[in-house]
Amino acid sequence: MSAGVKFRQALAEEKPLQVIGTICAYHALMAKRAGYKAIYLSGGGVAAGSLGMPDLGISNLDDVLTDIRRITDVCELPLLVDVDTGFGASAFNVARTTRSLVKFGAAAMHIEDQAGAKRCGHRPGKEIVSRQEMCDRIKAAVDARTDPAFVIMARTDALASEGIDRAMERAKAYVEAGADMIFPEAITELGMYRRFAQAVKVPILANITEFGQSPLFTVAELASAEVGLVLYPLTGFRAMNKAALKAYETVRKTGTQKSLLPEMQTREELYDIIGYHAYEKKLDELFARERS
Repeated sequence: MSAGVKFRQALAEEKPLQVIGTICAYHALMAKRAGYKAIYLSGGGVAAGSLGMPDLGISNLDDVLTDIRRITDVCELPLLVDVDTGFGASAFNVARTTRSLVKFGAAAMHIEDQAGAKRCGHRPGKEIVSRQEMCDRIKAAVDARTDPAFVIMARTDALASEGIDRAMERAKAYVEAGADMIFPEAITELGMYRRFAQAVKVPILANITEFGQSPLFTVAELASAEVGLVLYPLTGFRAMNKAALKAYETVRKTGTQKSLLPEMQTREELYDIIGYHAYEKKLDELFARERS
């Protein structure tokens, strides 16, 4: 079963499908342990987490592929990937991005209608390309996918600058161009999701990111608005960062980590997630054969 098929199957089995952001391979394993059916690699997460840079179109395809490969090498959950505007100015770039994601084991991607010098979807000053240019991006992706089940999701950032009616017109055009799903970014009211869902007749993704433009709607609320997928792109990352900063400051200030121990994952808990003892057992067996 291909990764794309797994993603579509998860969407059919869980309504709406919760998709949790995993900043690295270890977080992907933890998400699997927690019971998620699909995971996500955020472009902003790659930029901040892997490069220590802002989400302003600085990261490139190779940066993203490195993190994809690390995740898909150890975790079979279907992975949705943020590819920004496609990592290049032409249809050839979008096609290369799509083929590469399939090759590296991703299940789905979302591509947006911002200009190449993109911004975080919840920041002001976003510039969007013409409807036709975005449709060309989608067509290039659809034509390039080597797995027909690989999901091409179109994100529109048009709400902020063009309003909901124009944004829905764009979404419908993107579906006609071949998009399998729609990601309307920075939605501010629950009813807007329902309007998009009823307009495009394909699954709608709700990006429930913290500290952004969208309220933190619950799964039940989003289900009532006909949302198909609920995305939490950086929830784990933000929690991890806060905890790590506290740890760094505490050790620097007090000269010991003793007070932090109750908040830490233990060695055995870490080993359990990665299957450490199974690896060690194989190593012991190898050494035993060499000695015999």
